[in-house]
Amino acid sequence: MTLSGKAKLAGVMGWPVAHSLSPRLHGYWLERYGVDGAYVPLCVRPEDVADALRALPKLGFAGVNVTVPHKEMVVTLVDALDSAARRIGAVNTIVVGASGKLEGRNTDAFGFIENLRHGAPAWTAKAAPAVVLGSGGAARAVCAALVDAGVPELRLVNRTRERAERLAQAIGGPFKVVPWPERTRALDGAGLLVNTTTLGMEGAGTLDIDLARLPPAAVVTDIVYVPLETPLLRAAAARGHAVVDGLGMLLHQARPGFAVWFGPMPEVTAELRAFVLAAPE
Repeated sequence: MTLSGKAKLAGVMGWPVAHSLSPRLHGYWLERYGVDGAYVPLCVRPEDVADALRALPKLGFAGVNVTVPHKEMVVTLVDALDSAARRIGAVNTIVVGASGKLEGRNTDAFGFIENLRHGAPAWTAKAAPAVVLGSGGAARAVCAALVDAGVPELRLVNRTRERAERLAQAIGGPFKVVPWPERTRALDGAGLLVNTTTLGMEGAGTLDIDLARLPPAAVVTDIVYVPLETPLLRAAAARGHAVVDGLGMLLHQARPGFAVWFGPMPEVTAELRAFVLAAPE
């Protein structure tokens, strides 16, 4: 559609940002819902982030998404944080208020749990323990989502025990920190296995874990979406587990931002997934 002088503006701020699928994703929704608006990539060096953020109200932006490496830095640069961003310690969505104030939000936990519920509707959080591999920034959002969903026990498996313990303390809840060498044993009786590490991503090494002790009814999900079917998901599917790929987390986390900037609460559909996956490299 043709933009007018009243077009609403938003974008994604990162360094680099050329690889981001967010402009394609939001562009699809803008067209789908007939919104007079634009969503643009904003390639901003870390040393320029503070100035770029303060320019948003002056340029008429309704807000931006924030991606690596700025998500943690932005926490100290906005005027206010929602409870999710404060708890997770990272911002992925900024809303410019009517007065020009910047509110930092985090929708990654929302995106994770919505993807899981849509991809594995039979999964019930309270039915069995969840196992989370890794304790980086993505793990914080995943763990917050699972604790809030009501998992009875969250087994956090990480190479560095101290980092896992810091995450558990920051999020709060029924955590059990498990040493990395005991990752296979941690699968006993679990209802969900989540990989938040980069292992399995193209060029990042292989995740070495034996799924033999994972109950047949357990769901397996991976936040990695390049490749869409990671070796972990392939192995889990071969054993008959329900599997959920990581693309849906990216799509669902974008929904609240689009709604607050542009109006409609968008849907994640099969057509949208296919469109995003067809992005040229």
